[in-house]
Amino acid sequence: MTYRFTALYIALIVAVNYGFSVVPLVELPGGVMWPPMSLLVGFVFIVRDFAQREIGHRVLLAMAVGVGLSYIMADPYVAMWSAIAFLVSELADWAVYTFTKRPMSERVVYSSILSAPLDSAVFLIGLGIATPVGIAAMSASKLLGAIAVWWMMKRREQQAELSA
Repeated sequence: MTYRFTALYIALIVAVNYGFSVVPLVELPGGVMWPPMSLLVGFVFIVRDFAQREIGHRVLLAMAVGVGLSYIMADPYVAMWSAIAFLVSELADWAVYTFTKRPMSERVVYSSILSAPLDSAVFLIGLGIATPVGIAAMSASKLLGAIAVWWMMKRREQQAELSA
């Protein structure tokens, strides 16, 4: 059995946390501060779904490894709030993925629709830079990745149904 998605999941957690520590916020119109690294977070949620397919519920241990490495490599304050936000959002994502018996493409998008706003709100509130527009912008940027992957997976599922 390969663990490529699990390894990628851990690496993405560390990369995102490190990126939040070093990539400056971008000021959007109206003075809203937006973290560009939020674009990558959407893929973290999706990769978590694939990692769960590889290792089951042990994906929560993989999350802990990623968060632990983040404390070493990233700003500890950012890593702490990222860990709290990840814990809240990833548990929501995990629950939707685990208990929803829908096709994989639907589980990816449904779990992301729930987890992206949770992650954004908790993270930005923790850093003290939360605004409704900022939370919406960060959530939307995370959902872009989920929607793209959902669309590709949906097409693949439909093609498989036609071939059967």
